[in-house]
Amino acid sequence: MSGPGERTFLAVSLDDEARHAIAAHLDASLEGDRFPGRRVPPQNWHLTLRFLGATTAVQRDQVLADLDEHLAVEPFRVTFTGLGGFPRESRASVLWLGVAGGVEEMESVATICETAAVAAGFEPEGRPFHPHLTLSRIRPPVDVRPLVDAVEPAGIKLDVGAVTLYRSVLGSGPARYEVVDKVLL
Repeated sequence: MSGPGERTFLAVSLDDEARHAIAAHLDASLEGDRFPGRRVPPQNWHLTLRFLGATTAVQRDQVLADLDEHLAVEPFRVTFTGLGGFPRESRASVLWLGVAGGVEEMESVATICETAAVAAGFEPEGRPFHPHLTLSRIRPPVDVRPLVDAVEPAGIKLDVGAVTLYRSVLGSGPARYEVVDKVLL
């Protein structure tokens, strides 16, 4: 049962094949070098569509019902590309793996998720949607341009057939993400 403090988000899950292929590509590209900052464990990798934050059971159910009714997008495929950094590569606080193929479809799904979130009482998202896979959180920010230039585009593909509602479980160590529900495309 959801409580008011439960932190949730909507995302595209990675299958094990894509997860392992990305990890192998990064390991081979980095040749033993490490990412700056706190690396996101591969089991936590996902493509965030909409962070919701503190979510009640009513809000959760409303978002899921809205998605079930309005998520009229055909399954599609995304292609992972190269690295980048937010807010900018010269002073990045997030290192990410980008998405090339399937961007328009991802944007459509994110727009539907945004509409469902706002209808359930969440504040509108202030930033534009940019599909990416967060690899590392960096404090303080650093220049990641040499790393971005060193890693070739991945070219790894992922079939997208659902939107997953996750809950963040915080405690000692990195956050754990538990699947609450999935809505099929």
